[in-house]
Amino acid sequence: MTVRDGFQPVKSAGRTLEVLEALAAAPGRQSLGDLARLLEIPKSSLHGILRTMLQRGWVETDPTGTRFGLGVRALQVGAAYLAADDAVSLLDTVLDELAGQFGETVHLGRLDGPHVVYLAKRESIHPLRLYSAIGRHLPAHATALGKALLAEHPDDTVDRLLTWPLRRMTPHTIEDPATLHAALADIRDRGYAIDREENTEGIVCVAMAMPLRQPAVDAISLSIPSTRWDTAVEARIVEALRAAAAQVRAARTLITY
Repeated sequence: MTVRDGFQPVKSAGRTLEVLEALAAAPGRQSLGDLARLLEIPKSSLHGILRTMLQRGWVETDPTGTRFGLGVRALQVGAAYLAADDAVSLLDTVLDELAGQFGETVHLGRLDGPHVVYLAKRESIHPLRLYSAIGRHLPAHATALGKALLAEHPDDTVDRLLTWPLRRMTPHTIEDPATLHAALADIRDRGYAIDREENTEGIVCVAMAMPLRQPAVDAISLSIPSTRWDTAVEARIVEALRAAAAQVRAARTLITY
């Protein structure tokens, strides 16, 4: 809906969702003052929202009762979302096959505005690996997953999707529009994206959009420490991702949206 439809957001509902989103994005539990400053909500109003969410299990506190984090209801809703998503179910086998073939970290990601969110993962068998978690949001421009999905769109749409100026994650992160547009053009030509330590130093990722929808909203990546990376590894991963995309293309009639 848009304002032109005559819709006006319900303020209390909007604030509740803002609290949930802030707690989901935070690295740890937050105090009332932290949340009030971040969300620009008066402490008195925020306190009432948090107490209601606490009573319903959407929020939990630390033993002191002064710091807040997500509660078990948030986990239940997130798990229900994944369980009901046909794309996640269909791609589970693909993730297993890639993890078994390479022994490296495999992610399924979905474009969410200027971010990419991890929907599923398979852990690397190696002690040296990428840290990640299902549900984590990362800037799309700084990840192979995100760039593979941004490349599904024309440049003007990409510019509207992203939040400018682009966030710098490492010294290798693409920051200016011209460089990003050139990188996306290359991805469209070759059919896959590479993140060369652009999100995490020491980690190289290769990703390819999965053709379940047009434009694609889901992509699969393999993440490898740069110490285990070379052009031969890249070629093997790209070949495997192309085979996975062909498998998905053949099975997409099973997906309903």
